[in-house]
Order: sequence, then C-alpha cells, then structure tokens
Amino acid sequence: MSSAPDSLAQRYGAPSRGRRTVLVVVVVAVAAAFLAWLLWAMLFHANPPVSSEEIGHQVVDDHTATIKVNIQYGDGPVKATCVARAISHDKAVVGEQSFTPDPKNGTYEVTVKTERRATTVEWIGCKAADQPRYQ
Repeated sequence: MSSAPDSLAQRYGAPSRGRRTVLVVVVVAVAAAFLAWLLWAMLFHANPPVSSEEIGHQVVDDHTATIKVNIQYGDGPVKATCVARAISHDKAVVGEQSFTPDPKNGTYEVTVKTERRATTVEWIGCKAADQPRYQ
C-alpha cells in the first residue's frame, strides 16, 4: 500500500482545475440570473394597476346572492373588469356577474343573479387590460 497523499488521484484521476472553474462560473451565472428574475418580479408585479379583496358575502334568496368587495387602484384609476361567481352546494356555478367599477377606490356591493340557490359567492377579482390575471 502506498502512503503517498496523491495516490488516489493518480489511480482514479482527478477533475482538472479548469473544469472546476467552469463549474463555479456556471453556478454563479445561474444564481445571478435567478436573482435578476426575482428582482424583476418584485419590482414590476408588486404594485398591480388594480387589486381587490372580498369583505363578505350573503345568500339573499333562491335567485340572489350579494358580495361586498374593496377595490384599490395602484398609480391611478384604470378601466377594470371585475367578476363574482355564485356556487351551489354541489360545487356547480349557478351565477356569474361581471362589472366595471367606477374609477375610484372604495367598497362595492355586487348582486349576483342565480339559477338556483347558491351556498357561497366566490370573488374572482379585478383585472385591468394589461394584467395577466385577476387580482
């Protein structure tokens, strides 16, 4: 048995120094690209043109349900479309209401007409023309 410290490297081979440097450069480049994407996502999607949240909902009768929502505009009023959906006990959509809110921040009460009795009202959200999804 040899007691030389590099006998394993001689026997099995060792990765070259250049290969290790290339690996470090690639890992740093991938990490920098990920951090750049994360920064872009935080800066450009943190303040949407319009956002909304549900305050509460109520099933009024067999053909009517209401939902109360708060709508906030980002940098200024934009034309937005908002959607609320009424759902029955068997998870079927029994009514849907789409509307365009006034260009001001505030609370709105939306009435959804239903085919049959709903058990809940789902707030889908609001979306401006340049937004990819409802907020």
